[in-house]
Amino acid sequence: MVRSALCLILLLVVAVVQAQELAPSVTPTPPKRSLFGRMLHPFGSSTPRVENYKDPRLRGLRLEVEVSPQPLKLSEVRQLDVKTILRNDAKSAIELDFPTDQRIEIILMNSEGALLTKWSDNHAISEKPGTVTINPEEHIEYNEHIATRELTPNKVFIAEVFFPKYPELRARQKFLTER
Repeated sequence: MVRSALCLILLLVVAVVQAQELAPSVTPTPPKRSLFGRMLHPFGSSTPRVENYKDPRLRGLRLEVEVSPQPLKLSEVRQLDVKTILRNDAKSAIELDFPTDQRIEIILMNSEGALLTKWSDNHAISEKPGTVTINPEEHIEYNEHIATRELTPNKVFIAEVFFPKYPELRARQKFLTER
């Protein structure tokens, strides 16, 4: 009886060790798409879409924008936090050249697209050229703030981020304001 129990435990330990050795070689599955997403886009992919820019040097780059806090309470917050992430999904490094020390531009617009505020209006920009290299599967993150003084409560606004030297690299995020 004891001998059969020990054999069973030994078999379980061997199975667990073999499973742990196989685990690192297994590739992770992409996240499951929702039923609604599958109904709207039945042949779509769950992987992020790679932009096909006109400038071949930019191919493989993906720009994402996150605005916080959401919803924006104008009575509590004087500046909007804008997080910009530039990812390199290509298989080679991508090099970006800049004529000044300004990398990104943030603009706030109302829902009709009228310009309200520009980030560069409140920042000094010097004529220092620079180069940024993004390696494959890496990203660059820019965390900036922009004033909310032109915003009114209970409306939808748009934060748009782009690279002045590379206007094709552009992303938008809508957000709602509250009192």
